[in-house]
Amino acid sequence: MTVQLTTLSNGLRIVTEHMPDLQSAALGIWVCAGGRHERVEQNGIAHFLEHMAFKGTKTRSALQIAEAIEDVGGYINAYTSREVTAYYARVLQADTALALDVIADILRNPVFDPSEIETERHVILQEIGQALDTPDDVIFDWLQEQAYPDQPIGRTILGEVENVRRFGREDLSRFVSEHYGPGQMILSAAGAVDHDALVAQAERLLGDLEPRPSNTAQIATYAGGDIRREKDLEQAHFALGFEAPGYRDPSFYTAQVYAMALGGGMSSRLFQKIREEHGLCYTIFAQNGAYADTGMTTVYAGTGGDDLRDLAHLTIDEIKRAADDMSQAEIDRARAQMKAGLLMGLESPSSRAERMARMVQIWEKVPGIEETVAKIDSITLDQVRGFATQQATIASPTLALYGPIAKAPTLDDLQARRAA
Repeated sequence: MTVQLTTLSNGLRIVTEHMPDLQSAALGIWVCAGGRHERVEQNGIAHFLEHMAFKGTKTRSALQIAEAIEDVGGYINAYTSREVTAYYARVLQADTALALDVIADILRNPVFDPSEIETERHVILQEIGQALDTPDDVIFDWLQEQAYPDQPIGRTILGEVENVRRFGREDLSRFVSEHYGPGQMILSAAGAVDHDALVAQAERLLGDLEPRPSNTAQIATYAGGDIRREKDLEQAHFALGFEAPGYRDPSFYTAQVYAMALGGGMSSRLFQKIREEHGLCYTIFAQNGAYADTGMTTVYAGTGGDDLRDLAHLTIDEIKRAADDMSQAEIDRARAQMKAGLLMGLESPSSRAERMARMVQIWEKVPGIEETVAKIDSITLDQVRGFATQQATIASPTLALYGPIAKAPTLDDLQARRAA
C-alpha cells in the first residue's frame, strides 16, 4: 500500500492510498474550514452549510444526490468540526468516479434554494434541541466555551439559535466564497482507488477553481473557569478539563499516553478507583483532544447528586497521584491500547482516508504508520510523569457541572484539594 500526494496548480491537494485486497473505496473532500473559522455573527454557519450541501445543485435535486449514490449501494455523508468540514462517500470500485462527481458537484454548484433553507433551518433547530436534551453531550460544549471564552474555538459547532433562525442564502454564499477555495480543500481516498485517474478527474471537475487567500483562524487563548447549571435530572454530569498540547506540539503523544493511562479503559486509574473500588458511577473516562494550537485533557463522569463531591475529590486525588506513582506497566498498557486502536482503525478505508486528510492538513504530508508507532513507543515514564505533574499543578482548570449539583464542590474547593 503506497500513499501518493499530488497538488494541482490551484492548490487542491489529492492524497490516495491503494489497498489492493479491497473492492470498495472511501473518498471525500475535507475543507479546512470549521467552527473556529467563523466570526461571532456567523457562529453555526459552517454546520448549516454542511447540511445544505445535500439539498440540491445546479444539476441534481436533493433526491437525485441521494439516489446517485444509493442506487449503486453506496452511502454519502458529511460532518463539521471546529477545524474542518468533510464531505465523503463509500462506494464500490467501479463507482469511485461517480462519487467524486457528486461530491464535487455539491461543493461547487449548490443552489441554496430558499425553501430548502427553511426546511433545513427547522432540522438544525431540532438538532440543537436534541443536543440540549442530551446532558453528556452538551456539557462538553459548555466546558469548551468556558475554557476558551469569547473565541471562535470555544463556541458551539451547532451555533446559537438566534443565528440559525436568521441565516439566509447570502450568509451561506459568503462563507463559501471566504473559505471554500481549492487551497483549503483536500481530496482523500483509500481502498480500490487509482491515484492518476482521481487526479485527472479532479483536474476536470475542480482544476478551474480560483485560489483564495488562506483562512487563518484566531489563535486560541485558554482561560479556564467554572460553569454550572442546575437541573432536575437523574444524574449529575461532571466534566473537568486541563489545557494540553496542540497536535503540532512535541509533547502531543505524551499527553495522549497520559490520558489513556488515566482514564482510557476499564484498567485505567479512574475507572478502577472511582467505579470499581467506590462504585460512584457507571461511566467515567479521560480523553485528550487537540487542535492546531491548543488542546484539552478532559475527565467526564455521571453520578448521583449526593455522590458528586466524593467523585470530584477522588478524581483530583488520582490526578495528583499519577504525577508521583504512574508505573511503567501503565505506560506500556496505554501505548499498546493506542497502537492497537490506530492499527485496527486502519483496516477500514474510511479511517485511512480520514487520517490522510488530517495528516495533510497538519503536516502537508502523510507520515508512515511506522513513524507514528515509533513516536508512541518513544514516550517514556519520566515524560508521562512530568506531564502529569503539569496537569496536577496547572493554574486554571475548567469545570462544568450539570444536573442536581447543589452539593457539588466549587472550583476553589477542588483547587485547594490539588494544592494540599
